[in-house]
Amino acid sequence: MTASPSVLAAESRWLEAKALRQRNWFLWVALLSLAIALSAWVGEVSISRLVQGLPLAGAYIAGTLPSLRLDHLSGDLAHWMWGFTDWLELLADTILIAYVGTVLGGLIALLLSFPAAATLAPTWIVMPVRRFLELLRTIPTLVLALIFVYAFGLGAFAGMLAIAVHTAGALGKLFAEEHENASLAQMEAVRAAGGTWAAQMRFGIFPQSLPGVLSYGLLRFEINVREASVLGIVGAGGIGEELYLAVRQFEYQDISAILLLILATVAAIDLLCGRLRHLVLGKASA
Repeated sequence: MTASPSVLAAESRWLEAKALRQRNWFLWVALLSLAIALSAWVGEVSISRLVQGLPLAGAYIAGTLPSLRLDHLSGDLAHWMWGFTDWLELLADTILIAYVGTVLGGLIALLLSFPAAATLAPTWIVMPVRRFLELLRTIPTLVLALIFVYAFGLGAFAGMLAIAVHTAGALGKLFAEEHENASLAQMEAVRAAGGTWAAQMRFGIFPQSLPGVLSYGLLRFEINVREASVLGIVGAGGIGEELYLAVRQFEYQDISAILLLILATVAAIDLLCGRLRHLVLGKASA
């Protein structure tokens, strides 16, 4: 029995579409393989160097670990953590740098996020504000810290400014997206009551965006604590300065002790901020 022309035509179209999908799939695989090969060539990737270097990396890590003996455990721990008090003070400075930088940058981001939202401001305002926010978050935090260290000298102030500037750029974009997802009905109601543009943002948009703003702010604080931990490398204060000094002086056990304290601090802050974010978002959805 011969198939009808319509069935044959449909089968032909299906085969053509299948062949096209296969060609596209092979094309994308080829392009991806080419990109990987080009990246490996530019990055001078060498399997032999990787194999030779892995044992050396393991030996370096092993050299940073303390020798802890059960019969002298308290003494060995005291020797390993000889700078515990000073390191805790530097960790507190690191957390304060991240906190102040996050708050200051978050406030700047919040102010700029309203004119950066496409649904809340005209294009001729949105575009330059968005480009400005892109500029702020494009410059790496370490580069900003170097600039501020040169301008204002060594210390936590330079680190705080670097964190604040980068945070303003990063959060400004996220806050603007939160505002764009808000319903415009409340803003229209405030406008109908004679409210100014600022009043429309304050009473019509911001209450809807607040849970997302708080959640992104807490998430950024987690990131900033990690970034502030290394700003001391360029003299911008915090525990990173002591870590850099230990690396330069080949104090291997000090390196592991400081890294352990940083890891514990960051993990505790991540856990706390994670729970706070879930609490904020849970109340918002209730």
